[in-house]
Amino acid sequence: MSFGMLTASATALTRLAAAAGWLFGWRTRRHGKPRPDAEQIDAILPQTQCGRCGYSACRPYAEAIARGEADINQCPPGGELTVHALAELLGRKPKPLNPKHGTLPQEPTVAWIDETACIGCTRCIQACPVDAILGTAKQMHTVIRTECTGCALCIAPCPVDCIHLRAVTQDIDAAQTRPDQNPAAANISCSKPQLQSWEQLRDKADRARERYEYRLTRLARERDEREQRQQSKKAIPGRDLGNIDKKAVIQAAVARARRRQAALATARGTSLPPRPK
Repeated sequence: MSFGMLTASATALTRLAAAAGWLFGWRTRRHGKPRPDAEQIDAILPQTQCGRCGYSACRPYAEAIARGEADINQCPPGGELTVHALAELLGRKPKPLNPKHGTLPQEPTVAWIDETACIGCTRCIQACPVDAILGTAKQMHTVIRTECTGCALCIAPCPVDCIHLRAVTQDIDAAQTRPDQNPAAANISCSKPQLQSWEQLRDKADRARERYEYRLTRLARERDEREQRQQSKKAIPGRDLGNIDKKAVIQAAVARARRRQAALATARGTSLPPRPK
């Protein structure tokens, strides 16, 4: 390669770098700093998956903020800490929580099931976004209090109103004074929680996100398995009776049974009873 070609290549690279630098600088001047993506925003949200922000879960809310379609003050569970963190990330001024989406509870809450009234309908299990409720059909259900995000999504589906939100300190008091009312929490041996630090909130949020994503994966897998079972049943001969007249099938079966009875009666020299009208 000649010296002239090397010089031309170096000049082109210099111009390209200058153009990239100008573009980055223009974007920074216009927006303050490059717009964060949904991943960075989602990492700040509390991961309660409660829907109080107006979106189905924390991730869709984060994506809406990234697109500029949602404000930073729509998350009551996150409180002022989350609003300030989002404001710093996005280069905006903090603002009070929007009361349209609810208010921040005085302290963290968890769901509590009155197990003496639980009928084992499993509706709360199906509603929990982080699989924090244990139980099976017609059996007592129990909340895993350390994994509960306090989203309250399990309360409305309960047909007997046996689920309530409790402050974490109240839940611990109940376990210590009336363990028969909350066996799952009876073995709690810890002091009442103090104000949680940002690091503690992030640790719990990360764990809740993992459980939420695992639940989505589990539900998708179970849906695929159901569809595969249905397809397998359709492949079995005689299973596809959807387009067949069921009444005609029953009448044909009755006719076959009467023919067998007639053959047996003939062999024994007797007669069949008169056919009912």
